[in-house]
Amino acid sequence: MAAHAFRQRGCSMRCSVALAARKVKLVCTFLVACLIIGIACYATFAGGRREASQLDTAPAPVPSIAAYIDNHAHADEDDIPGSIEAAVQAMPRENAIQIAFLPPPFLSDAAGKYDAEAILSAARKYPGRIVALGGGGTLNVMLQDAVNSGNDGPEVKRAFVKRANELVRLGVVGFGEISLEHLSPPNYQYAPPDHPLMLILDDIAARAGIPIVVHMEAVPSAMPLPQGLKSPPNPPQLHANIAAFEKLLDHNSNAKIIWAHAGTDYTGYRTPELCRELLERHPNLYMEIKIEPPAPGLNSPLAEGGAGPIKPNWLKLFEDFPDRFIVGTDQRYGPKRTPLIGPQRWGAVVGLLNQLPAEVRSRIALDNVRRLRPANSISPKLWSTP
Repeated sequence: MAAHAFRQRGCSMRCSVALAARKVKLVCTFLVACLIIGIACYATFAGGRREASQLDTAPAPVPSIAAYIDNHAHADEDDIPGSIEAAVQAMPRENAIQIAFLPPPFLSDAAGKYDAEAILSAARKYPGRIVALGGGGTLNVMLQDAVNSGNDGPEVKRAFVKRANELVRLGVVGFGEISLEHLSPPNYQYAPPDHPLMLILDDIAARAGIPIVVHMEAVPSAMPLPQGLKSPPNPPQLHANIAAFEKLLDHNSNAKIIWAHAGTDYTGYRTPELCRELLERHPNLYMEIKIEPPAPGLNSPLAEGGAGPIKPNWLKLFEDFPDRFIVGTDQRYGPKRTPLIGPQRWGAVVGLLNQLPAEVRSRIALDNVRRLRPANSISPKLWSTP
């Protein structure tokens, strides 16, 4: 009987141990599953963050060695005051002492279309630090409509002159951004550089003492649309524009024309050699420097995808024409597009500025803008900034 009781107790103990082992196994399995799910969730969350923003890994751009003026920035049309606030906050980090905002070249059916009035209203808080160019939301619309309709008659010209004069009275420091050859995205635009409305604007700019900023891909002769660009919305064939551009430059030698986006070329023809030829022939031609880090184009001044050293032929061009280039980063500011670190357009241009010889850098960064702007558009205090 004692032996039977002992065997019963042994059996009960074995059952208890087996049951406990099963419980431990179930708990361990549950914990491992939780760990796997947790790792997967974290990986998904972290991956989403990386996809949403490059800010986690991209290094911060280096500020400019010399203070500079950016002649070409754009606002988020949904929040222009917020865009200007963001730019002002970023200026010390960039070592920019003034930023010029200009409306992009709109078409007549564009949602959110605006012009200099919206910029000037928001810029009143920052006199001398934020200035405005105008015409992208009105003059460019009139020009594109005239080209597309074939109507540049007297009424169209009167309306164009009236609006240009209104912008001058508002106190813009230039006309722009005006499209002469603009590839999509976001949209395709074309106007002959020597179009009658452009010649009128040339004369008004000369009289007012302010420049015109034009957006124009270089097309020396008619050519098929470059590979990688879609048609439609781009046309299968691009119009020749360099000869007509020279007619615009020759029309009024007192008018200063700023050809935007030197250093970001999508046709393959805006080479240092073409720039040199035009600068030699036209003393009223100036160029803004822009570098697009994610898409440096076909003739970037910087090696290594727009992030390396200056290429020798571009450096020679800057050294030979130090008075004809200015900074025009095409930087976007606004609550939706204001990462303060990461691949920024201003950072790429500053990367070029910081490599230039000191004398060339000071002219491109600051001095040349003085000759392109009305005297009252730049506070004397800005020029004492180190």
